[in-house]
Amino acid sequence: MTDFTSKIHNSIHEIDRSVWNNLNGDSIFTSFEYLSALEDTKCVGVETGWQIAHLSISENGEIIGLVPLYLKYHSQGEYVFDQGWAKAYEDAGGRYYPKLLSASPFTPVVGGRLLAHNLNVKAALLTALRQICQTNNISSAHINFANSQDIELIKNNGFMVRQDLQYWWLNDGFNSFDDFLATTTASRRKTMKRERREVADKVQFQTIQGNDITESHLDTLYTFIADTYERKWGRGIPYLTRAFFSRIKETMADTMVLIFGKINDEYVSGAINFYSGDTLYGRQWGCNIDLPFLHFETCYYQAIDFAIRNNIRKVEAGTQGEHKISRGYRPHKTYSGHYIVNESFRHAVGDFLAHETREIDAIIPELNDKLPFKKG
Repeated sequence: MTDFTSKIHNSIHEIDRSVWNNLNGDSIFTSFEYLSALEDTKCVGVETGWQIAHLSISENGEIIGLVPLYLKYHSQGEYVFDQGWAKAYEDAGGRYYPKLLSASPFTPVVGGRLLAHNLNVKAALLTALRQICQTNNISSAHINFANSQDIELIKNNGFMVRQDLQYWWLNDGFNSFDDFLATTTASRRKTMKRERREVADKVQFQTIQGNDITESHLDTLYTFIADTYERKWGRGIPYLTRAFFSRIKETMADTMVLIFGKINDEYVSGAINFYSGDTLYGRQWGCNIDLPFLHFETCYYQAIDFAIRNNIRKVEAGTQGEHKISRGYRPHKTYSGHYIVNESFRHAVGDFLAHETREIDAIIPELNDKLPFKKG
């Protein structure tokens, strides 16, 4: 760190947009546009428990490394679950929160967290994270959904590595949904056709992209998303504010893909996806009717259709959900890094992670056996 100067920024607007995006590369969920939209529309901030603390490293006055960073006062909206760690630490008399978190808030998508063009600067960023914890009485630093190519560097710089699973659909050059179905077993092919048919008999689907998206579309989508929050968690206020969707429509419309289901010209379901490079990212959805398989069609089958039509290589449908496997979404490892200051607690977490890793490694072959594809 002797050649570098580190600094904490309480707003992304303290950093030039072009500098941020140059270091970020093409990851849309850590782009200046995405993170500034979260900040400016009050999705993140002290009030929501996501205090902005972006880390920069400079050399000769020029920023050469960045970490999208937050001081967290809870573990909500992260999708890497450490609430059990927090309880154990506090039961032992420690103070787990606030903690440092590098992530794209509310977005369980793998991407760059160490934004730099060379390994020395990335290593310096990791050193700075550890030093911030040590000198400010912060229990821990966490790097969620890190790029797999950075994980060895993260591990070699004092962070423990945690594994998890997501389910991704891969496009093997299909020309149609039927081409995809032809790779599956007869029983699964029959089941998926039946699921799609039961929805198609009642619901018509519409895909809306880019500048064709209107504020009315976003109003409808937000109502659906709020309903999902109410049903699943008993809170009708989503993490993402309504204003956030308007902002990203202004600045990132070319990445947005909305999928709506309609009955008699009335929207009954909707999902928001983002499209970048070779990947379609499924994010949030909702509906206002109870119809079997509507979720699968709106979020998974329609996404596959869109990917095939647009020659997209991969669909990432978010965290959890082994039900995705039987619909052709394959298990894929994701990684996070965790630095714990307290040595005894660090050892305890390390033992837990070793056990958890063995369990994940053991279950992957079982999950692969459940995929709907023909053997060989």
